[in-house]
Amino acid sequence: MDLQRAKDKMNKNFLGRAVLFALSKVYGWAEAANRAAYRKGWRKAEHINTRVVCVGNITAGGTGKTTAVLLAAATLAKQGVRVAVVSRGYKRHAKGSEPVILTEKSEVDWHEVGDEPFMMSRLLKNYNVPIVISANRVRACYKAVVRFKSKVILLDDGMQHHKLYRDANIVLVDAKNPFGNGHLLPYGILREPVTSLERASLILLTHTEQVSEADLHALKEQIRSYNAKAEILQSIHEPQYYMDVFTGTQLPLSALKGGAACFCALGHPETFENTLSGIGINLKQKWRFADHHHYTEGDLQTLADTRGGLPLITTFKDWVKFPSRWREILEKDVYVLAVHLKICGSDAQRKIFEQVLLGAKK
Repeated sequence: MDLQRAKDKMNKNFLGRAVLFALSKVYGWAEAANRAAYRKGWRKAEHINTRVVCVGNITAGGTGKTTAVLLAAATLAKQGVRVAVVSRGYKRHAKGSEPVILTEKSEVDWHEVGDEPFMMSRLLKNYNVPIVISANRVRACYKAVVRFKSKVILLDDGMQHHKLYRDANIVLVDAKNPFGNGHLLPYGILREPVTSLERASLILLTHTEQVSEADLHALKEQIRSYNAKAEILQSIHEPQYYMDVFTGTQLPLSALKGGAACFCALGHPETFENTLSGIGINLKQKWRFADHHHYTEGDLQTLADTRGGLPLITTFKDWVKFPSRWREILEKDVYVLAVHLKICGSDAQRKIFEQVLLGAKK
């Protein structure tokens, strides 16, 4: 049983909820002590001789962080800035601290680096953005500076990684479910208290197309009570095209209409499903796997046996984790939906995002 299912089961009875609540208090005390140690100078954050920008969140999963990292990396690369992404490689098989480097020429299996870094490397291959993966992110940053002369390092999911000094923190907040029940893990979804938003240089609201203007206004007011200085930008996850995974061909969104089935292993699968419904897909079947699930041949065989002749739609993050015999098992009609994070508003608002990345003055 995965952790989320165990948590859901415990939430169904009083004793289980009490245990989760107690654990969240212990987690909170430990997290507070760690933050205090750095704030009071008992522990020192390591400074890297280049600009470090964290793209993270204060909740567990579902904010769209990976698409934000992709947007940031592409934005910098298009301006000719040498940029690298540093990631811990969540749930990768290789656990050593020696950095593993992904470039457009790397021949590394996704198990060695984790699904998200591997996916980012594939999607950024035309921009020559290296992905450096290590549990020791300080060492990974030094590697990026020495080997690639990186002028900006994007720290993927590093909001709670206090060992590394950041020049800026871009914090993502899911507008659909900003802070859950307001409690810390595992009773809630918060990795640290909402007051930690005070450390944000920029706050990026995601999935704003799925909430009302009134709810957005209320959320901004709530955020302003914790951070009155940081800019608050809105963003949407905009579908771009389908990719036929058998041929690599890009297809317009109009190419698939009517009935289909989908599957994914995401923190919030309903967001993916809602996106498909919003572009005209009638979802006849839906399969949800645990976040970062490692697909087996048995998983794919189940999909093949029960799809009922329907096209299958998934995400890039899921596709890169298919086992080697996926072509033989699935045979045909499997598509990836490509989604782009788009910052809403005027050019001036999009410029704010670039300024935070570059450290430019307004």
